Amino acid sequence: PHIQVHSTLFAETVPAIIHRQYTYYLERRTKMKIVTMKIQQLITLLSVAALTAEAWIPSHSTMQRASGSCSGVTSACGSRSSAASRYPSSTAMAMVASSSSSVSSVALPDTSKPLPPHTFAGMVERSLLDRFDEKDIRRVLTSWRLLDQGYEHEEYFGEEDKREESNMVQECHSYVPGLSVTPFWDVNDFDWAKYLQKQYPAIRKEFKQVTRDMEKLKQEGNNIWAGALTEDASSYGVGWKTLVLMDRGRWDADNANLFSTTAKAVRDSGVPVTEVFFASMDPRSSIKQHTDFTNFVLTSHLALEIPCNGENKCRLSVGDETQQWLNGNVMVFDTSLLHDAINESDETRYILMLRVWHPDLTPIEREALQFTYDCLEVPGLVSEDPGERFVAENMAASMKAFPEIQKKAGSSGGFGGGGDDVSGKKGKGKKKGKGGGKKGFGA
Repeated sequence: PHIQVHSTLFAETVPAIIHRQYTYYLERRTKMKIVTMKIQQLITLLSVAALTAEAWIPSHSTMQRASGSCSGVTSACGSRSSAASRYPSSTAMAMVASSSSSVSSVALPDTSKPLPPHTFAGMVERSLLDRFDEKDIRRVLTSWRLLDQGYEHEEYFGEEDKREESNMVQECHSYVPGLSVTPFWDVNDFDWAKYLQKQYPAIRKEFKQVTRDMEKLKQEGNNIWAGALTEDASSYGVGWKTLVLMDRGRWDADNANLFSTTAKAVRDSGVPVTEVFFASMDPRSSIKQHTDFTNFVLTSHLALEIPCNGENKCRLSVGDETQQWLNGNVMVFDTSLLHDAINESDETRYILMLRVWHPDLTPIEREALQFTYDCLEVPGLVSEDPGERFVAENMAASMKAFPEIQKKAGSSGGFGGGGDDVSGKKGKGKKKGKGGGKKGFGA
């Protein structure tokens, strides 16, 4: 009101100013809506992914955080709790008696409805259906929807008249229906297990050479002998530590180069593996009874260094069966059942541990389950943007590819002193190979 403007100038200028300001307002509002939407999507993605990963991923890190592995000493310690005491009648709805090596007879919640498309779980489901025929992944979709519902599967697989003292109890947060349940599997049924047993001398020799110089190993490797991460892993105890070569289908290039003989043996065996790592167990220690909360992977151990070998001082119990580790022997067992372990010797026990797809899964189901792992690691796989999805797919493929193994020059031994590889060649280790080899997970 304090400025006098010529009427013509006013008529021509003010509408232009108003139009410009209004256009600017609309642009800012649109940008803010986009930003707000992106933030909401990110928050949803991160929160759902965190919750999903905690329950879904059967990785050694999940085992450390949430379940513990190999634990809780049975007859040796006398401290196991019975299935009846752990599951009173009011909570034992799913505890239907089933014979060992059978499939579930428990009625599952309704999973016929698709997940909400705006959630991360819904986006993963949509991507699964874009990639696979629904009839081929029906069990995987059921599992994914059960997980989203927070379903926890509990079932008793022992003899009915032994329920009070039996540990044939399956507990699963991540559950694929229709898979058989057996405490210990016959290793003669797995060609890859027999292959790894033949490679035992070379794998053991490399392991002893590379771990001889722990300071250098810690400098050149990643997370060497990492312990349990949280209080949730209390069943492991302080004496259980790991050295990872592969996690959820992704190779650790540095550690795979340090243990190239082992990495190549695993690759060449053809084992359908999702995790590979060395595990140590301190003298006079035990791992409490627990399950790994996932039924679509089995666990396998190649015994590397077993104190008092053959004297039954290092034992593993799964359900109601107990076996001792024996140097050079492979075990395959179902860690969705209650299990525990003990080392009664005065020396550290070392094994090579693998997590492998359940044999009852079809190749397409394994691929679909691996895709869910990949989505949790590379969320861009579920993006609606083709460019972003293309980048994510290449990233996921690169992470799963077998790493380039650096050639080794001859050496006289010691750390990195070039243990025999699978082909019998010797050499000296170099630091840090890069990923991108032609052979990858599932090759």
